[in-house]
Amino acid sequence: MVPSMPLEGQGNHTSGFMFVLLGLSDERNLQLILFPIFLGTYLVTLISNLTLITLIRMDSHLHTPMYFFLSFLSFIDVCYSTSINPRMLSDFFRDQKIISPIACATQYFVVSWMGQAEGCLLAAMAYDRYVAIGNPLQYSTIMAPGLCQMMVAGALGTGLLCGLVETISAFNLHYCGPNLIQHFFCNVPEIVVLACSSPYISQMILFLVATSVGFGSLLIILLSYGYIAASILKISSVKGSLKAFNTCPSHLAVVTLFYGTALAVYGNPSSGHSDKQNKILSVFYVIIIPMLNPLIYSLRNKEIKAALRRGIKKSRH
Repeated sequence: MVPSMPLEGQGNHTSGFMFVLLGLSDERNLQLILFPIFLGTYLVTLISNLTLITLIRMDSHLHTPMYFFLSFLSFIDVCYSTSINPRMLSDFFRDQKIISPIACATQYFVVSWMGQAEGCLLAAMAYDRYVAIGNPLQYSTIMAPGLCQMMVAGALGTGLLCGLVETISAFNLHYCGPNLIQHFFCNVPEIVVLACSSPYISQMILFLVATSVGFGSLLIILLSYGYIAASILKISSVKGSLKAFNTCPSHLAVVTLFYGTALAVYGNPSSGHSDKQNKILSVFYVIIIPMLNPLIYSLRNKEIKAALRRGIKKSRH
């Protein structure tokens, strides 16, 4: 364990101060078991998401708004996972998991950017499903390529701005003593409590940004599905209702996993969760979900399966 290294000045500009990540576990045998598991998870995440992006880009049958949004969801999941996994995997072989304030701030910035962007993108995808079911005859007119591009740019831009605000507010504090981060990555709630200066303003900024963007996106999703339900109830035939709703279960599953786990991790910091419980929940949130998302969208999707078969057939000729 690395002792606390005091700062000579304000902020994190002193090169002598370093944070220490406590990691998932300090048991060597457990680390040796976890390493191949998380390496395999990361490889599956990369392969499945990159394959999905490639299929959507190359197959003209998938050039629709729904798959356009899905390709960016996969891009976000790749960035999100890559901001955490390589560092975590290398830490399994380190006795001292030291990380500089700049590296720590960079990691959190990417995590925050991609996390906030994913919430906004899921809201855009919910609106897309509402238009497809509620206004099928005007769908191609409403969800024009220009609007889809603006919605993706808005999601990424919102995430970028939120990530900057959260990172600057947290890492502009004065850190001078305690340096042990009770986590396996640079998670701001575990970092700001280490500050020697009052973290109150930073904590308020983090809370306001997370709640405004997170609950704002969730509200759009709930409203969209409220309108979807109303539209489906207007369809007279049961077969027609099921066909209309058939495109929604995958999105609903992803939304439930994303927001359900996020609320469990960040919804109530004073809930009494132990550090071990928080780490387990965070593993699911930041490592498992990016792997599950492309699988959820692909396993029962006939169009993606058909595109994959066409791609394999072309590669053989």
